[in-house]
Amino acid sequence: MSYKKLTPEEQHVILHKGTERPFTGQYNEHFETGVYACKQCGAHLYRSEDKFPSHCGWPSFDDEIEGAIRREVDADGRRTEILCANCGGHLGHVFEGEMLTRKNLRHCVNSISMDFISAEELARQQGSTLKTAYFAGGCFWGVEHLMQQQPGVVSVVSGYMGGHVDNPSYEQVCGKQTGHLETVEVLYDPAKISFETLAKLFFEIHDPTQEDGQGPDIGPQYGSAIFVHDDEERGISEKLIALLENQGLNVVTRVLPMAPFWRAEEFHQDYYERTGKMPYCHRYQKRF
Repeated sequence: MSYKKLTPEEQHVILHKGTERPFTGQYNEHFETGVYACKQCGAHLYRSEDKFPSHCGWPSFDDEIEGAIRREVDADGRRTEILCANCGGHLGHVFEGEMLTRKNLRHCVNSISMDFISAEELARQQGSTLKTAYFAGGCFWGVEHLMQQQPGVVSVVSGYMGGHVDNPSYEQVCGKQTGHLETVEVLYDPAKISFETLAKLFFEIHDPTQEDGQGPDIGPQYGSAIFVHDDEERGISEKLIALLENQGLNVVTRVLPMAPFWRAEEFHQDYYERTGKMPYCHRYQKRF
């Protein structure tokens, strides 16, 4: 088996079990969608959906790809070392009982021990191309939770779109002065699920007739909208709205041109998955 040639800094950590300084690693605050692979051999180790902000100074994961990690008692006799199961490269340590996530587990990993492969690159390697779709339907927690359960959806990210302030905070958006809508970015494989199927689902998991809010959440940031890339997506969205209006629904969903998408704070990502709670203002209702 051929391994990647390591720099002296990489050798210090991966071969000689060193530790990079906290808060300096490339992936400490990195939350894109994809997989993290062993720097030395390329074996896939962790999925991005299992990464969480622990604020400890190193990338943290509460789960691993099955069979990817080997555990050994550390040389200090107290901690548990984690290594790549394929090549034995040092990754870091694993800790239990900290109650940072529902899984109660933290893989504390050196950034320098890993490479990141984006979801788009993974798709290219498999001969496919991913697309994005953007939906605003009230609190993004519920829309994200229900969208990401669909086969063909690779990931869903909560964020803000449609306003006039760059990279707004949640507090700014809730202040109703930035013009943003709470929006989800859906990354999907068009070979497995279509934009039309996603748009239909969007109309079936929120109330497209409620103006300036969704359920108990009231305010312009909770409005209903679809941000479209092109005339094809606009045509599909308007067709579905017409179908609903023919059923007697007074649809207030706006079809808007593409705008910058700003990722929301990590606290808002995968909210229901992390907390074990259930959506309070989103539920499925068949409409088509």
